[in-house]
This record gives sequence, C-alpha cells and structure tokens, in this order.
Amino acid sequence: MSQVLALKYRPKSFDGIIGQNSVTQTLSLALNQDRLSHAYLFSGLRGSGKTSTARIFSKALICEKGPTATPCEECENCKMANENRHIDIIEMDAASSRKIDDIRELIEHTKYKPNSARYKIFIIDEVHMLTKEAFNALLKTLEEPPSYVKFILATTDPLKLPPTILSRTQHFRFKQIGQKDVVNHLSHILNLENMKYEIEALEMLSRAGNGSLRDTLTLLDQAMIFSKGDITAPSVASMLGLLDPKELDLIFETILNKDKIKMLEILKKLETYECEVVLDEIIAYLKSAFFKSESRFSTLLYERFFRILSEAKNLLYINADNSFVLSLVFFKMIEATNIKTIEEIIENLENEKFRVGQNEVSPMTNTNQGAPTLKKEIMIQEKRVPIYESEFSKLITLLKDRNIDVGNCFEQSISFIGFENKTLTMNSHANENCKKILRHASSIIKHFVQEVFGIETIIKMQKSSPKHIEKKNESKEVQAKLKPETPNHEGENCGSCVAEHLAKDVKEIDANEILSAPFIKKATELFDVKKIEIHPKV
Repeated sequence: MSQVLALKYRPKSFDGIIGQNSVTQTLSLALNQDRLSHAYLFSGLRGSGKTSTARIFSKALICEKGPTATPCEECENCKMANENRHIDIIEMDAASSRKIDDIRELIEHTKYKPNSARYKIFIIDEVHMLTKEAFNALLKTLEEPPSYVKFILATTDPLKLPPTILSRTQHFRFKQIGQKDVVNHLSHILNLENMKYEIEALEMLSRAGNGSLRDTLTLLDQAMIFSKGDITAPSVASMLGLLDPKELDLIFETILNKDKIKMLEILKKLETYECEVVLDEIIAYLKSAFFKSESRFSTLLYERFFRILSEAKNLLYINADNSFVLSLVFFKMIEATNIKTIEEIIENLENEKFRVGQNEVSPMTNTNQGAPTLKKEIMIQEKRVPIYESEFSKLITLLKDRNIDVGNCFEQSISFIGFENKTLTMNSHANENCKKILRHASSIIKHFVQEVFGIETIIKMQKSSPKHIEKKNESKEVQAKLKPETPNHEGENCGSCVAEHLAKDVKEIDANEILSAPFIKKATELFDVKKIEIHPKV
C-alpha cells in the first residue's frame, strides 16, 4: 500500500529536519550535555517540522543509549517511538481535547511513573486552542512537574498563549523553510522515486507551498500523478493554474516594447486565470530578475512596477473587477516605462533653456560672410529673447501689485535687453519724475528681480534717451545687442540715477556663508533639519 510523500519521507532524526538548523543544534547540544528543561514550546508555520521535531526529541530522550542526539534506532524504545505506539509518549490534540476535564485527565497521568522508558513525555499539539480554564489548570503542573515528566507544546500561533505559559517553557521558533532548501529536498525525493523533473517546475511547487514543506510535498504528490512521470514547468503551471514562464517572458517583452495591441490579446488569454495568482507570479518573476541583475530593468523600473502591483492588490481587497484590475496593471506598467526621473526632467529643461547659449555663433571676422552670419545671430536672438521676456513681464506684474506707480514707471522707463550668466541687462530711459520714483523703490525692485530671476542675479543698467529708443527698430536693437560693449569714459553718461541705485557695487550675502553660521549649524543639529530655504528680505 502506497503512502503519501509527507508520511513516507517524514524525518526520523535531527539530520532529516529541513531548514531548522538553529533549533536542531540547540536540542542536540542539550541532549548531549544533559541540560534538559521540563517543558518546551515549538512555534512556527504549519509544515515547518514542529511535530516531527517533537517526536524525534522524545525518541532521543527515551533511547536506551541516551539521552542522546543520535538515537540508536535498534532498541525497543526507539522502534516503538518510530511506529508511534510507545506507551510513555502521549500525544494530545488540543484542538479536540481543549476543555478543563481533558487537562485534569492529563494531570492524573503525570502522577504515575513511566512504564518502560526513562521519561513520560506529553506532546500537546495546537496548544493555543485550549480554553482559559484549561490553561489555568495546567499552570502548576507545567511549572513543577515530576522529574520523570517532560512537556512538549506545539502551536502555530504563540501570541494566543498566556504569558504565564510562555514564561514556564523554553520557546523554539521554527522559521519558514527557504525555497532553495525545499527544492533540494524535492529533488532528493524524486531521485529516490526515479521520477524525471525540471528544476523550474520544482521552484513553482515551492512557491505554491509558501514555505510549508508538508504543503509542498502534497502538491508534489499531485504533480507526480498529473505529469505522468515527467514533471515539467508547463504541466505544473497547468495543474496549479499558474502562468507558464514563457508567457511571463512574453508579457514583459510586450510591456517593454509598449505594444498595446498585443497586450490586449494577452489580456483576453488571461481571463481564465485568477487575478491574484497572476499578480503573485509577476512579482515572483520580477524578484527573480532583480536578483539576477537583468539589464532589461532598471532599479527605478523595478520600484515603479512593484508600486503598481501593490496598488492592484489593494484594489482586489475591495472587490474590484479582476479583469479590469489586471488591464490597469499592464497598461500602467507600459506607461511607467515612459516616465522620466526628476533629474532627467530638470536636465532636459536646463538643456532647453541654455541650448541657444551653447550654440551661439562667434563674432564675424570675415566681411564676405557678414550677411549670413548676422542673419543667423539675429535668428538666434529672436529665439533667445522670448525665453526671458515672460520673466520680465512677470517682474513688471509683481511691481504693479506692490505699487502701481512704481510698476508703471518701470514698465515705461526700463526695457529688457537680456539675461545671461546670472546678469540681467536692462536699458533705462526714465524722465525726471520716474527717476525719483524708481530711486526710492530700488530695494523693492531688486527684491523682485532676485525673486523672479534668482537670488544671485546681478543687475546691469544701460542708459539711453527716450527719443533714441523710439527711433530704433527691431533689427537695429538686435544688432546693438550683438555688438560688444565699449567702455564709456565720460563720468556724466555712465548711467542714470536709477542704474546707480539698482546696479551699485554692494557685496551680496553668500548663501553658503549663511548656512555655515554657528547659529544655523546649532539649530540644524537640535531640530534635525531636512531642508533650509533662504529668501531675500525687502
């Protein structure tokens, strides 16, 4: 009569326990050094080896050559323990025997010495299912049992146990078994069973088992029957309702190629699959690709994809339409490949802003080429000026909002020439009345200039008469801007009174000097400052 794999290959020694090295090592040393406790608590995920470890530990305690970490397997005690019929090893299921009367009966058994073994051992499985009264009845016996009694408690939920129980036991936590360990164990079993298999198929079974070896072995039993002696990835995927690895490759190839028409065809094929299962398979695929450092995906793309998938799982929890959620996921992933980083956007804006300055034509050196070169420079200037003219208009608007007289005088008397290398060049042709108004408002003008064009902006003024400005046409203005500035040695015509107030040589306070001040440094340390903004004060 055939047995299921979980029972057929149940471990008989500590060496056979998979993925719980810290637990088995501690128990083995305790047995060999004779440093035994009267009560043990094993907690962990289902199928992680709690009951198997409890039985092996019990056998090690009652072996005629023990207590030892390596039972002989030959004495009567070992043989009866392996067959689960030893009279001094009493297993109790707390899920079905959970009342105080059941615990009273157990306590009665502790009063009698073992029949043939060294110890009388009580294994209580699913101990968290006991009632409050049953726990209270067990406390005294669990704290001070007879010297020949050992308790081994097993549970999947230690948080439900009273603190009084936890404090009276040695607690061993069984961790989730790693996928690699599970796959190696499955390979070993299939080799003993003379079955053909693919590692990829075993990995799929391991993921479906969620770290529980018993669950994985149950699925392996099913796969052996379904695959007819040859366990392959497609057959396991079909059996579990999972996606074939080739289909996952096709999905991501379509996403990276941004082929929306093909994606619609794929979505129609996926209508027969559960949405949550598909999402889990995609997450597993991306996780595997991340650890393999595949060049197709950047770290930023992984982060975006996982964010989209986690949001999709939240939608499923509120009973959203599964097929629509899956459609959203795939099309959002396609869009995620187009989104640029903040650094890329800033870089593009800066390149757009300064591309004219980087491609400026050098001054004319050959009169024969003067006309074409001048034409190019005029076209460049025509493209360049509008970039900052909108900023200059914004400056005028701010001044008008602050003071209508100042704003009107500034608009009538000051004209924009250019902005380059953090220097704002303007032309002044103010009359006497505007000169007086602008002179008194120079600090306000300077404040708004730095607010619009940047805190490090330097103001440079040029003087001309109003009549001269009116006579200039657009082409002459452009040519005048292209000519290099000639120094004016006449003191009286070096600039207007407005220019003297706006562009006077006053040392600006450097932002770095402010940040390096002792007061600012101390405040940064005290308050855990993450961002400091410096604003000019009028």
